[in-house]
Parts: sequence; structure tokens; C-alpha cells
Amino acid sequence: MPRLFTLITAAAAAVLLSGGCRDGGNASVPADALVEVDGSILTRSEVDRHIRAGLSARDSAEVSRAYIRAWIDARLIEGVVSTEVDMAEIDRLTAEYRSELIMAQYRRSMAMQASDGMFSDDTLRAFYESHLSDYVLERPILKGIYLKVPEDAPKLKQLRRLYTSEKSGDIDRLEKEALGSAIHYDYFRDTWIDRQQIETRIPIDFTDAVLESIARQKPLDVKSDGFVYLLSISDYLPAGATMPFEAARPLVKERILAARRVAYDTRLRNDLLNKSVSDGTVRFFGANPLK
Repeated sequence: MPRLFTLITAAAAAVLLSGGCRDGGNASVPADALVEVDGSILTRSEVDRHIRAGLSARDSAEVSRAYIRAWIDARLIEGVVSTEVDMAEIDRLTAEYRSELIMAQYRRSMAMQASDGMFSDDTLRAFYESHLSDYVLERPILKGIYLKVPEDAPKLKQLRRLYTSEKSGDIDRLEKEALGSAIHYDYFRDTWIDRQQIETRIPIDFTDAVLESIARQKPLDVKSDGFVYLLSISDYLPAGATMPFEAARPLVKERILAARRVAYDTRLRNDLLNKSVSDGTVRFFGANPLK
């Protein structure tokens, strides 16, 4: 049913983009005409174009009925409100919205085309370093290892020894042991995470002092409701500290893109105007008033 509802909704929405056939009261009625509303005619071929192939006969009939009803309703409502609503204003707003959609799509296209050069590490880092005061942490972030293990897990002793180790061999062994014993195992020594990603998992009162204590090589090892929670923090930055480049990277990328959106819009308008003047679509009488 959700899939059919989506299809019906999509078909009905297509009505807004489809004007149907209009005979003006004079032309002959098409052979596959289904319904006429104030001179506009809806044909079977028009309806069929909005019914997805592969639907069952029952589903096709449902989508067809929904499309026809939406088509009729749209024209009846338009006829009623046209005397109460400034339709010229509606047309103007529609045209403006269409232009905004075109501009937004152009921006996305330009961003994808330029992303390789625009978002190189050198570009991002240079921008980040010149705007350090803009990248301040609102909450602490950390790196480390987190495990939730049943209190009676046979490998608990080994896990307690391995999760604080700095040796790569021990970390490899920890991962293997955790797969068979731990309920949760997160390795994030290579990635900064927000404190909330951890404190919501461990049933203790996390304060800045607690996090700082764990970060000073005092790993967390607590029992609660039949489970043992283990947390070692290999790196920690408090709220108010400058955000490290790795954590700031996505924000820097968005900032650069946002700064160039105005340039994209200007380029689009200028390119379209220059092309249109060249091919005669736009013709100025006398001096160009835009210069």
C-alpha cells in the first residue's frame, strides 16, 4: 500500500505540470477523450503516460482514477479561485520559483565539476588556517576505543588488557576478541567524534572533568546491569578549543562552496545574456542599458 500511495501521489502531482488538451470549444474532440472541463480535455493517452509500466491491472486503475480526479479538481479549483486570486501574480511567482530551481541545479552542477580543484587539501587547509577563529568547538571531541561487554564474558580479562594498548598487534587481537565477546565495539582512534556519541551509551554522569580524567590515561571501566563498559581516550579537546582540521573539513568545504554560489549565479546570468545577445535572442535598441 505505501508503494501504491507513492505512485498515486506522483501521478496526481504530475497533473500540476500537465495542461491536458484544450479544444477551445471549436476543434473536434479527440477519439480517446475522457473528460472535459471548461474547454480543457483529458485524453486516455495523457493518463496512460503517467502510469508506470509493470503495475497490476488493479493498481493501474487506482492510479488512473487518482490522476483523473486530480486533473478535474485542479481545473475546477483554478476556475473558482481565478476570480478571487491575482493569477498574474501566481504566474509571476511560478516563473520566479522555476528560475530559482534552475539556478540551484546549475549551482550543484558547477560545484560537482569544480570540486576536485576547489576542495583539494591545500585549498581547504589554507582557508581553515586563515579563519581559525571561526572554528571553535561548542562541545568536547575525542578519539579512542569503546566496548560494552557482558559481565560474564570469558574474554573480558583479555579485553581489559588490550583496549588500552598502543601496539598495533594488540589492537588487531582486540578486534578479533571483541567480535566474539562484545555487544558494542567502536574503534575511533583515527577519527574525532562528539562526546555525545559516547556519553549516551555509558550509564554514568559524564562531565568535562570525567572526560579529562579518562583522557589522562585513566581508562573508564564500570559495571552496570550485567555489563562492563570500557572506554579509553587517546586524544581529547574541550569545548572552546580550536577545532582540528580533520573535524573542520566538511564545514570548511561548505563555507567555500557557499562563498562561491553568488559567483555561480552571476556567471550563469552573464553566460546566458552574452549567448542570447550573440544569437539575436536579446536585442537592445540603441545603447546597451546594462552597461
